[in-house]
Amino acid sequence: MIVKICGITNPEDAEAAVEGGATAVGFNFYPRSPRYIEPERAGGIRTRTGVRRVGVFVDETPARITEIARIAGLDIAQLHGEEKPADYPAGIAIWKAARVTAAFDLPALESSPAEALLLDGPGSGLMFDWRVAAGSTRRVILAGGLDGHNVAAAVAIAHPWGVDACSRIELAPGKKDFTKMIEFLQAARAAMGL
Repeated sequence: MIVKICGITNPEDAEAAVEGGATAVGFNFYPRSPRYIEPERAGGIRTRTGVRRVGVFVDETPARITEIARIAGLDIAQLHGEEKPADYPAGIAIWKAARVTAAFDLPALESSPAEALLLDGPGSGLMFDWRVAAGSTRRVILAGGLDGHNVAAAVAIAHPWGVDACSRIELAPGKKDFTKMIEFLQAARAAMGL
């Protein structure tokens, strides 16, 4: 099971996330994101053995994903673009992400050969109807608007494989609020039986 803190940009936030019980940390390699981190800087942020290192990408080439994964020491590429399975890079686990909007098509997404599907809200920090995820036959990671106040309800409704928090546990983009982050981690771990 996955409890992920995304948008890590500095060693202090990564250390607090891991100490608080995160099983995965995410680094955003989309240059237009306010949480963008250079691959070399991400590679210098150490995490405990067993904590999965996830790279967030949007419409990046497989060759560049492979290069960044090597530099940053990634275990997983989380793909948020229009990638098709033929575009997935080899040699790294894939989490295929999709925003749950009115046009969302879960059955079409479920044919992806990705390790997991990450279902995100329709915009940064926005929630979606978690019942959509409950119908999946695949490993699902819930994202979008999760924090310590609502993650237990999300888990109870969707029964996901994992949960992911970012913007609602921040002081500012790329800087975590340790109190909110720990509240989320404790609530998520308890809800998921970890």
